[in-house]
Amino acid sequence: MSASPHRARERFAAALLRLRQERGWSQEELAAQAKLHRNYVGSIERAERNVGVDNMEKIAKALNTSLSEMLRED
Repeated sequence: MSASPHRARERFAAALLRLRQERGWSQEELAAQAKLHRNYVGSIERAERNVGVDNMEKIAKALNTSLSEMLRED
């Protein structure tokens, strides 16, 4: 099995999904907190988007966590 070239994107997406679900938030609720569009949040969560650092920071802040925590390898 070869390594994915988008590992950071996939780690961020997985952390986003996990943290959002832990809080019991819908994608729409998270999008409102982060001041982003719901469809955009969904595409990030599915690792379809190469999300910019500024928007990554908005999401981390909305989830009350750090960007480094969302990118951490387990």
